[in-house]
Amino acid sequence: MAKHIGIVAASAEGAALCYTTICIEAPALMGAKHAHPEVSMHTHPFSDYVRLLEAGNWGGVTALMLSSEEKLAKIGAEIVICPDNTIHQVYDDVSGMGQLPWLHIAEEVGREAKKRGYSKVGLIGTSFTMEGPFYEEKLGAFGISHEIPGDKDRELIDKIIFDELVAARFTSESRVYFTAVINELKEQGCEGIILGCTEIPLIVNEETSPLPILDSTRLLARAALRYSLK
Repeated sequence: MAKHIGIVAASAEGAALCYTTICIEAPALMGAKHAHPEVSMHTHPFSDYVRLLEAGNWGGVTALMLSSEEKLAKIGAEIVICPDNTIHQVYDDVSGMGQLPWLHIAEEVGREAKKRGYSKVGLIGTSFTMEGPFYEEKLGAFGISHEIPGDKDRELIDKIIFDELVAARFTSESRVYFTAVINELKEQGCEGIILGCTEIPLIVNEETSPLPILDSTRLLARAALRYSLK
C-alpha cells in the first residue's frame, strides 16, 4: 500500500501544483487509472510566514512548519514534503525535531541535475533562496556549481514572486523578463535553470526557457511519489 504523503504548504499556488502533480502522475506509476497515494495538506495563513520572513524570525518559521507536520502526523501521514523553497532555510531544524521523514527540495533538484550530467546551473527564486546557503550546499554535494542573477535582478524577481505569482497573476511582461534573466545565466555558462520558487513553473516552461528547466515543484512531487510507492 502506498504511504500517506503529507504536504506542509506555505504559498497556495506552488502547493496546489505539487498536489496536482502527485495525483496526475501517480496512475502511470501505480498501474491503475485514477490511482494515487493518500495525500493530506496543511498550511498556516501565508501572511504568518511572510510576517516571520520579513522579521528574520526563522525560529517562528520552524515552529509553523512543525505545527503543520504534527497535524499531518495525527491524521496518518507517513512522509512529509514542503513545496516552498524559501522556508527550506530551516529544513535541518525541522527535520531534526520532526516526527516524520522529510524530503529536501534542493536535494531532489541536485539529484536530477547530476542525473542529466550538469556541472553548472542557474538559480532563480526569492531573494531568501537565491542568497541563502542551502542550494549551494545541496548542489555542491553533487559536484555542481551554480550562478544567480545580479543584485537588481534578484530584487525584481523577488518582487514579482511576492506581488504577482503567489497571487496567481502571470503577466506577459514578467514572462518576457524571466526569459531574459535565464538567457543571461545561459551566457554565463549555465547548462540548466533551477526554478527555485514553486510558483515559477506556472510562468516559465520548457517552451519559453532558453535553458532546460529543473522544476523544483514537480521534482519534489515525483520524489514523494517514488518514496510513497517503495
